[in-house]
Amino acid sequence: MAAPAKSARERRPSTSAPLSDLQGPVGPTFSRPKHKRTVTGFGPGEIKSVEASIPEPQRAAWKKFTPKPFETAEEFNAEAVRHIETTLARSMYNCDEGAAYAGTALAFRDRLVLDWNKTQQAQTFTDQKRVYYLSLEFLMGRALDNAMLNIGKKDVAVKGLSDLGFRMEDIISQEHDAALGNGGLGRLAACFLDSMASLNYPAWGYGLRYRYGIFKQEIIDGYQVEVPDYWLDFNPWEFARHDITVDVQFYGHVSKYQDDDGKNVSVWEGGEIVQACAYDVPIAGYGTSTVNNLRLWGSKAASGEFDFQKFNSGEYESSVADQQRAETISAVLYPNDNLERGKELRLKQQYFWCAASLFDIVRRFKKTQRPWKDFPNQVAIQLNDTHPTMAIPELQRILIDQEGLDWDEAWSIVSKTFGYTNHTVLPEALEKWSVPLFQHLLPRHLQIIYDINLNFLQFVERNFPKERDILNRVSIIEESNPKMVRMAYLAVIGSHKVNGVAELHSDLIKTTIFKDFVKIYGPDKFTNVTNGITPRRWLHQANPRLSELIASKLGGYDFLKDLTLLHKLEAYVDDKDFRKEFQEIKYANKVRLAKYIKDTLGVSVNPSALFDVQVKRIHEYKRQQLNIFGVIHRYLAIKAMSPEEKKKLAPRVSIFGGKAAPGYWMAKTVIHLVNQVGKVVNNDKDVGDLLKVIYLEDYNVSKAEIICPASDISEHISTAGTEASGTSNMKFVINGGLIIGTCDGANIEITREIGENNIFLFGNLAEDVEELRHSHMYGTYTLDPSLAAVFDSIQSGTFGDAGSFSALVNGIVDHGDYYLVSDDFASYCKTQELIDEAYRNQDEWLTKAITSVARMGFFSSDRCIDEYAEMIWNTEPLVPSKDE
Repeated sequence: MAAPAKSARERRPSTSAPLSDLQGPVGPTFSRPKHKRTVTGFGPGEIKSVEASIPEPQRAAWKKFTPKPFETAEEFNAEAVRHIETTLARSMYNCDEGAAYAGTALAFRDRLVLDWNKTQQAQTFTDQKRVYYLSLEFLMGRALDNAMLNIGKKDVAVKGLSDLGFRMEDIISQEHDAALGNGGLGRLAACFLDSMASLNYPAWGYGLRYRYGIFKQEIIDGYQVEVPDYWLDFNPWEFARHDITVDVQFYGHVSKYQDDDGKNVSVWEGGEIVQACAYDVPIAGYGTSTVNNLRLWGSKAASGEFDFQKFNSGEYESSVADQQRAETISAVLYPNDNLERGKELRLKQQYFWCAASLFDIVRRFKKTQRPWKDFPNQVAIQLNDTHPTMAIPELQRILIDQEGLDWDEAWSIVSKTFGYTNHTVLPEALEKWSVPLFQHLLPRHLQIIYDINLNFLQFVERNFPKERDILNRVSIIEESNPKMVRMAYLAVIGSHKVNGVAELHSDLIKTTIFKDFVKIYGPDKFTNVTNGITPRRWLHQANPRLSELIASKLGGYDFLKDLTLLHKLEAYVDDKDFRKEFQEIKYANKVRLAKYIKDTLGVSVNPSALFDVQVKRIHEYKRQQLNIFGVIHRYLAIKAMSPEEKKKLAPRVSIFGGKAAPGYWMAKTVIHLVNQVGKVVNNDKDVGDLLKVIYLEDYNVSKAEIICPASDISEHISTAGTEASGTSNMKFVINGGLIIGTCDGANIEITREIGENNIFLFGNLAEDVEELRHSHMYGTYTLDPSLAAVFDSIQSGTFGDAGSFSALVNGIVDHGDYYLVSDDFASYCKTQELIDEAYRNQDEWLTKAITSVARMGFFSSDRCIDEYAEMIWNTEPLVPSKDE
């Protein structure tokens, strides 16, 4: 529960607000009446009277001393050196690259803050509909380079730093990646924040401030080892809002009584209070002065972080126990839920974040003094997957328990406010929480969910009186043992729009997991918004030379705001100079990655080899195991070749990267196998440069910015029908890399845009998957001989202890091969041979790469945000007055 904040915290005297009615002295020698303000600002109606109440001399003084943004290298240096000298207390003699980064970041942060304040004031003043994007992950990457490019002052900083004796590349590399996410879900959220700011939509993101990230991955003896990611040691990009706190309730019990009007009232009492503290991160738009906000919540004990009485009585450990227990809520992203306590922590985490965010959103709406019926016209809340679904019963609880609305009026508001983005059709990824856990942790919310379910089932029964079976299938409560709350169903029922993230995925959710809901609500409630990426980070920032080459042909950088302009590049497909420079840029990017591999792993790779890349979360459905089996197949083939045959083979570097969830044993086994294969292959003199296997540890956004521009081929080889969209496929193609992939997710739409000749597709189709799985379990199928040879080499100990990999092999041979590795293996190997052949003809390969880049205009996150705004949020941009 988000309990109302104490009045002392809501209003604190300050000298920056309207005159109060204070009488008499307010200090020993200071009797002038002070201004006072609410710590979170004013509603639109109050701003004019506030402004009028500030005396003209004070207003003039404020305006006179308002900081001006730097424009030149000299002005930038003045800001950076001031911060190094005064904020960091360093001097010219002990200013290392870390200090230079801090000074640079603080100078740019200060510049951002000026526009940030203006943006927030303008959004409050115009009082138009705002978007609130709730995501458990925001995989932001490094902020400095992005800020410099979006503001348009990177060249100024490069010159300024050069004058001070520093190289920009060295300074940028000092920054820690913000450890607020893990996979595509979080990176999509980050791209969307960038696009919402660049397109001037009034929008806030809400997430959690993970103190240790998901984890920092280390590879030790070939195994993944998780260690804390201390990314917050120095973070100039966040502002702690110590005055913005929300009390969030857990456990306790619900009391019911009738008030004086005979109305039934429920009160959630007792239990534990944890305090949510706000941290704000400015999100700069590109080519605009709009700077939106990302608000992250940290957790701390409401009772204070230190119990003096316990400490004085010698209970030193328990004197900080409350604080330690509270801090676990925002300590780690996706705590291991193999244990019951882990499941409780995950649900606690989700509710904590939703409750704090809803409290903030409702408080902001109430400042406008509008009637509640206007709430959906002022507020659009987008649920990024099922994690924030608790926001639905929480808003209903606020409206009926705290604001006194009746059920139907409240539910009408709730169901018009939320939109739900589904990101998976995998049953295990559709969250379910046990009813006993809910009853224990969130008793009032369980009651509300039961009431939502009752009303919904009665609605279904009235409309489908002869179909009793449908009630069981669509109930939010799954009648299992124990009973489970199906969060995806709650998200569908409580939202006015549900969208998938690629055409195939959106079709699949309507024909599989949400089939009955399409029947109940009709198809109009369900829509598709194919994912996209921000070209500012994934082209302009990650591959500046390619961005510059494109700009030289298109007459400027307008394509970064309208990616469809890339189609004009097709006119240069046969231009010799353009082709030569395009190829040189790709080679230079491969050299940069080869240097990184040498520096971090000590393995030398040939930049002229074909770079074959698969970097993403490690999961069986993404089929890194298919890739490494293919690598072993290639290794065995090379070992059997004559010297003449080896000369004809294109050398290849197979690059893997990604994290496995701490409790996901099978995914960790895949990582171990990749590393063991690398250990054998990379040291085999018979193979030499013909094949190298690389595992890049601790894959993150800044590593992706080095990897994506360097790939020749990237692997997007999920079992058909399992990958909702995928966005790394888009990042690789826009950087001039080709794809090997299945007919899954956005691969299908990429194929449609770039043409079948420019992508290497293989494998079974989504419609055949169920039949194949059935035949594995109940029919007979024989293992492909090439795959059997791969398994024989693993089981003979070629890559170390065969027992370590027995579960991986047995899952395919004896346990049904759920992800169809054996069915797609022959097709995969054949397609890899086609890639070898195509790569030998470098002219043709280059044509494919350039054509692909030119046809990627559709896959911009700007297009996504415009579609969400039009189809789901019903909101308009707010263009800053100086940008009009």
